[in-house]
Amino acid sequence: MKNLDKYLSILNDEVDGLLLTSRYARHYGAEFDISEGVAVVSKKGCRYFADSRYIESAQKNIKGFEVLPINQFTGFVKRINDAIEDFDIHTLGYEEKYLTVEELMGYERELHAKLVPYNKYIYGFRGVKEDWELDLMRKAQAITDKAFAEVLPRIKVGMTELELQAELIYCLYKNGGQGLSFDPIVVSGPNTSLPHGVAGERKIQEGDFVTMDFGCLYHGYCSDMTRTVAVGYATEEMKTVYETVLAAQLAGIAATKAGVIGKEIDAAARKVITDAGYGEYFGHGYGHSLGLEVHEGPNPNPGNPDPMPLGAVCSAEPGIYIPDKFGVRIEDVTVVLEDGVEIITGSPKNLIIV
Repeated sequence: MKNLDKYLSILNDEVDGLLLTSRYARHYGAEFDISEGVAVVSKKGCRYFADSRYIESAQKNIKGFEVLPINQFTGFVKRINDAIEDFDIHTLGYEEKYLTVEELMGYERELHAKLVPYNKYIYGFRGVKEDWELDLMRKAQAITDKAFAEVLPRIKVGMTELELQAELIYCLYKNGGQGLSFDPIVVSGPNTSLPHGVAGERKIQEGDFVTMDFGCLYHGYCSDMTRTVAVGYATEEMKTVYETVLAAQLAGIAATKAGVIGKEIDAAARKVITDAGYGEYFGHGYGHSLGLEVHEGPNPNPGNPDPMPLGAVCSAEPGIYIPDKFGVRIEDVTVVLEDGVEIITGSPKNLIIV
């Protein structure tokens, strides 16, 4: 089923149109990415609106929508209202997760249809990936794996975290990345205890852990991985913590399959870390889903009481973070199958000493 057909399937007597304002919902429905625009979906017709910067590309590549330009005389509101009238739309479901209050108030004031929060239904399809989406995500991950392999020999004592981050970003683009899934996390030494630390001027030293959390975009789909490596040598404590995190990740992966409750997957990994005496140092969830965004649902974390669906793509990333000392995180991306997972991350997970 085409993604646009999925959107059409959630229309009914109460909501007979969709207003797609986020880049992600428009990309999903049109199966083509344009950074700015608006789309209207109804069973009587679908229209996509873009300005002069994107209109030529949109008209050449977007299927299933009538693609119309907007300009200083005919803006989004006029185009949306024309669609409302032409397609006899009475109620528009909108993405409350992505609209600002100002944008919503403007639409409520100016559009000739009732607006209803509908993000749950518009967003819901993205939790399960089609085969072609998985192919794009495998390609994005292959690029990320290659970047990791290329950046490893560039890690040197004396280089700054920012310098290493620049090398990593270069390798992602050099190998075919079309953007970044998120700003990479590159931290070293005591900074590795910060799960989302920011690269700075600190120079990498002998005996440091270096944590790199990074990913790229490929045709709009994200990759995501984390590896922690040691520079020069690792102490026995560093090795113990690393092996504990790896064992926790493997336990979480072993517990994952379609139908397993999200929080139960988290619990399987968390138990390993807790039993080893490091429970207080694992503060975040085991993983998250990803796709067009690097953080999507459903999530294998403590707050999810629902079963993971077949075809979900989620990260497996437990960690231990000891303040002012060091931290370790290992992250792979997995596809949820009937009887387990497909791990699409290809990089080694043994403790690497560079």
